[in-house]
Amino acid sequence: MQAFAQPAYPSKPIRVVVPYVAGGGNDTMGRLVAQRLTENFKQQAIVDNRGSAAGRIGTEHAAKSAPDGYTLLLAGSTVMITAPALYSALPYDMQKDFAPITTVAYNSYVLVVHPAVPARSVQQFIALCRSRPGVLNYSSSGAGGPAHLAGELLQGRAKVKMTHIPYKGGAPAVLAVIGGEVDFTFGNIKPAAPLIHAGRVHAIAVTSLKRSAILPEVPTLAESGLPGFEVMIIYGVLAPAGTPADIIARLNAVLVKSLNTVDTRKRLEVDGAELITSTPEDFAKLIRTETDKWSRIIKAAGIKPE
Repeated sequence: MQAFAQPAYPSKPIRVVVPYVAGGGNDTMGRLVAQRLTENFKQQAIVDNRGSAAGRIGTEHAAKSAPDGYTLLLAGSTVMITAPALYSALPYDMQKDFAPITTVAYNSYVLVVHPAVPARSVQQFIALCRSRPGVLNYSSSGAGGPAHLAGELLQGRAKVKMTHIPYKGGAPAVLAVIGGEVDFTFGNIKPAAPLIHAGRVHAIAVTSLKRSAILPEVPTLAESGLPGFEVMIIYGVLAPAGTPADIIARLNAVLVKSLNTVDTRKRLEVDGAELITSTPEDFAKLIRTETDKWSRIIKAAGIKPE
């Protein structure tokens, strides 16, 4: 019987599924990944936006695609970590249906208060919350969203009580602080930065473990008396489970090398993101530990999906 050699990978275009519509952090990361794959493989990598059901439809589509290395998923924390922690039934199992390749970057948040709130540091803010239990209120993009979860984590770590008020989206949540409807929120760093510099809101601290390049003067919550406090949106690349290990290894090597450049770091910093690549094993561990962390917080707070 004559044996036929398999064509070298990749021998046809690669599809990078982004489970959201064009625009936004997930799409930006997806296009960056596709560009790097195209440049290094000399084979076209195409972004396939499939936005619906908060990313769950596109993620399910990727999970059920052929495990041959020609369909990849660019996922953020919402579909990788928050949804599995929040929903009892999903059309995909993040830890069983996917083979992690590498993390790409992360975005953190900044705790901002209305200028009338008499606190200009984490210590002052916690003291204020303790002196007025349940009185200070904060906005979020909705129940189970990043700002809501950050608020719940802060309540638990700082032993304070605050009131959560959900809005329909991150922009309305920040506008609510500017307008004085609520006292504070955890906002995306990039859109919050000009508001901070204009004095329309005051920055208390960022939620990453290290300071943001966009707001280097703003301390972290971790360095301000809450060690280990971290809330971030992680972006990463995954393939359907069953994708050959040699293809996973090749994709990891190409992406880690091509992303770790000064140009990429600067490009991400403009969007308020930090580059963070990994091994497939470390990425898988990160998904597990973050899902466990937020599952505990969601259960303790009794958060239900909207």
